[in-house]
Amino acid sequence: MPTCQGMAEASGVSVMSEQLAIEFRGLSFHYGDRQALKQVTFDVQAGELFSLLGPNGSGKTTLFRLLSTLIVPQQGSLSVFGNDVRASADAVRHDLGVVFQSPGLDGKLTVDENFAVQAALYGLSKADSRARIAEVSDQLGVADRLQDHVDELSGGLRRRVELAKSLLHRPRLLIMDEPTTGLDPSARSDVWNYVHQLQQSTGMTVFMTTHLLEEADRADRIAILNEGELVALDQPDALRSELGGDVITIMSQTPEQLIEQLKDETELELQLVDGTIRILGMSDAAVVSELHQNYKAHIQQISVGKPSLEDVFIARTGHQFWGTS
Repeated sequence: MPTCQGMAEASGVSVMSEQLAIEFRGLSFHYGDRQALKQVTFDVQAGELFSLLGPNGSGKTTLFRLLSTLIVPQQGSLSVFGNDVRASADAVRHDLGVVFQSPGLDGKLTVDENFAVQAALYGLSKADSRARIAEVSDQLGVADRLQDHVDELSGGLRRRVELAKSLLHRPRLLIMDEPTTGLDPSARSDVWNYVHQLQQSTGMTVFMTTHLLEEADRADRIAILNEGELVALDQPDALRSELGGDVITIMSQTPEQLIEQLKDETELELQLVDGTIRILGMSDAAVVSELHQNYKAHIQQISVGKPSLEDVFIARTGHQFWGTS
């Protein structure tokens, strides 16, 4: 019976199935007295491009280390295409293509030599190795760099080489930990576009961690972690739509006094976040003008905008995304 990936490759389009690529069930993990993960439960479907979003210290790296089989769950369970990471670690590793945040290439070797070492580690025959190197080099746009030493490449090119290397053994699931860290915006966009093209053309499942809101926004679905807990899970647009309208932001020299006055005199849904007053779910444009007119003595700045993923994070946690780093 053809797999999801096989059908996608045959048709040339992305296919998602009801099969679960990853199952996180009640995962908890601690380092001494520090709880890194707290009863985390969610699924990733086969064929999805999935982002795990969270600020520094949210538990993303711990979850990635569990998924990549570097550490084993202390509580709860984790399986990849039905294989438990404890009982069937070798089978899980065979299904994984892994791109770590830290560089995994030998800078003194050529791109081709790095690929050859990786192919040998996974037991590819010489003929299959050459065919796969040619294929993934073309997919990631590095075919003309095979004889270059890795140390000679730009950061963006190195990342693409790492992606290509992780695909040599035909993994069913590509996992990436902060894959664009340290890259300039152009190189970041370049890497993301290659990942998206791979997922669309092959139906491969892609799971990536990121602390970049705009990067997570391009995924099929997002899980948001905060202090080890899952605080949101859905498609990006669905998460934003939960807020029900625009977001009004008010800057004031006396925010505590102003929000108490607004609570007494209006029926607005108010939040005070890091000294900034926020009003969610607003659809009446006249409200901004009325607020400015009635409270201008207390307002330094007032603005209105469409909800963002940071607004979702603030609504779920009560504090700003970057304020938790």
